Amino acid sequence: MGRILKGIDVANAIDEELVSKMTSFYEKNTVPTLAIVRVGDNPSDIAYENGAVKKAKKVGVQTEKFTCDGKIEQDDLIAVLNAINDDPKIHGVLLLQPLPAHLDADAVKNAISPEKDLDCVSESSLAMFLIGSKNSFAPCTAEGCLEILKHNDIPLAGKNVVVIGRSLVIGRPAALLMLRENATVTICHSRTPAEEMKKKCLDADIIISAAGHINTVTAEMVRPGQTVIDVGINFNEEGKMVGDVDFDNVWETVDAITPVPRGVGSVTTSVLMKHLADAAENQIK
Repeated sequence: MGRILKGIDVANAIDEELVSKMTSFYEKNTVPTLAIVRVGDNPSDIAYENGAVKKAKKVGVQTEKFTCDGKIEQDDLIAVLNAINDDPKIHGVLLLQPLPAHLDADAVKNAISPEKDLDCVSESSLAMFLIGSKNSFAPCTAEGCLEILKHNDIPLAGKNVVVIGRSLVIGRPAALLMLRENATVTICHSRTPAEEMKKKCLDADIIISAAGHINTVTAEMVRPGQTVIDVGINFNEEGKMVGDVDFDNVWETVDAITPVPRGVGSVTTSVLMKHLADAAENQIK
């Protein structure tokens, strides 16, 4: 049976490093500050907001909440973001998504200044990330995959990595992060034939599944010696949260695997706070 790579261990390590960095900010009379922008009262948004606030208190950074009515006009929401962009005491922005259907999500996201876009949601931020700008940030969940691999001393250079999923939120950014670590990367997706995906997965050293479908990765697609990172968030017929991977059967074969829940998702807010500290440092300079 494979080693279970729990996200909490990785998150705690990131948090400890952040706490140690806070003294240097305080000495400069700076407290890294995160703006959390929420539109409406979606329970999942509120839950994520509460988790981010709790994490911020743990590592010693500050949060400011910008709670907007669910029927807010687009220009008014963009005005809120512009005010945050112009506030030197705010160093990063977390825009909770998805936004209500009456808003043009792309236009809203593109209003966030790249230097404060901690989760890489705007087109400008994505472009900066693509070219490897030192002042850009990877999407937090994608970077969480890399943090788990590094924390557990799983080598990437020269390894074959298969990423299942091609979204701009996880799949493609995760693939780029693996490339930067000198891995050889293959991206599979919904149009990849099943037998071809199986073959590529069996050839891989590391599988990262971000397809968003139950049982995307099954026991017949894995072998001993592999590491499986499951980014999927799905709910089965009983309402239980599960990943993309058939965990119970895959776990018996591979060397290491992340669980769902308590896997990659546990690392995301710690990566967000790490980005906030980096953004504050960049803005001070």
